[in-house]
Amino acid sequence: MNRAAVIALTALAPISWGSTYVVTTELLPPDRPLFTAMLRALPAGVLILLLARVLPRGAWWWKTGVLGALNIGAFFPLLFLAAYRLPGGVAAVVGSVGPLVAIGLAALLLSERPTLRTMLAAIAATFGVSLVVLRAGAALDLVGVLAGLAGAASMSAGVVLTKRWGRPTGVGPLAMTGWQLTAGGVLIAPLALLVEGPPPAFDARGAAGYLYLALVNTAVAYWLWFRGIERLSATSATLLGPLSPLTAAVIGWVALGQTLGPVQLLGMALAFGATLVGQLGPRRPAAVLPPLDQRAPAVSRTRAARRSGSRGADDPRDAPGLRAPTDDPAAAEPSASRSASEPARSQPSRRAIQHPPHPTALPRSMSDRPRTSGRSSRENNGGPACASPPVPNSAHRPGRGGQPVR
Repeated sequence: MNRAAVIALTALAPISWGSTYVVTTELLPPDRPLFTAMLRALPAGVLILLLARVLPRGAWWWKTGVLGALNIGAFFPLLFLAAYRLPGGVAAVVGSVGPLVAIGLAALLLSERPTLRTMLAAIAATFGVSLVVLRAGAALDLVGVLAGLAGAASMSAGVVLTKRWGRPTGVGPLAMTGWQLTAGGVLIAPLALLVEGPPPAFDARGAAGYLYLALVNTAVAYWLWFRGIERLSATSATLLGPLSPLTAAVIGWVALGQTLGPVQLLGMALAFGATLVGQLGPRRPAAVLPPLDQRAPAVSRTRAARRSGSRGADDPRDAPGLRAPTDDPAAAEPSASRSASEPARSQPSRRAIQHPPHPTALPRSMSDRPRTSGRSSRENNGGPACASPPVPNSAHRPGRGGQPVR
């Protein structure tokens, strides 16, 4: 799947989250944010677990708890607390700083070098969202602002850690989504019971709203979200977040009759353009090295050593049972059959074998030497016998057929 298709599918998640506000205000019982958050996460997570039939193992139990708390368990309550303590526009603007937090965390934990383009895109997106949703005379609440900032930081940290840890071998994004939703829902459930008491009564409209939030707005949306995080950088994924308040503004204009003036339209164009600019990353993702026990032996240093005439310590020809091809016949023999004290034998080069010199320049063989008596001139003078017969003058050296060479 190409990058544009991955971005388009991942963008469906924040677009779906943009409908949360209108569904919550128009279909669900009021003043029950924690109960709504629990019903968004827990039923969807259990349903996905029944479909995937895969549970965490080993260290992934605590990793799932951390990711579930950051992406679901802490993010949902902080999000609803900011929405109740702040006007909707202010809460959306505070939440839109998430890409800036993600850029810093990605540089720290993922070594993703922040670029000027991504920084400007994140700032422009936040400014564009503020033009869309802020109204004159909007009141600020310290608790609400802190809750909104903490929620944005929690979501950004969850995205970065999801990117850093990946997922276990053989486990798909659907199972990972089920793990995190279930863990987050389990964390929210006791808090909802303690703070809000028993579940409220709701009618068919409320049941339809909860069903939409659990299946479409949470299960499918978070599956697309976690799937996109694996294929995109953490910065690119979080820069899709401003699509959520933009979608909420469009739905409010279409379904609730809210107005959009020139300033709001300018802000939407600015935020949407910044989101597109934030996706202009490299088409080819950074290479991920396999584990050490699965890497092939490196031969680059060996090739460099061959070019320089030396052999490195990791030369494959020195490894037992693994011998590199060579032109030297002596090197093809097993090293174990050689003695440690045996001197190295020089072999004639390929050029000397393929192109021998003229026969007259070849070394004299024993058969070409003249036959002499068993004793040399030194022996005749009383000296010891020579080990080999004396070499005659080159002028009288016999050639082929016994004729001297002139």
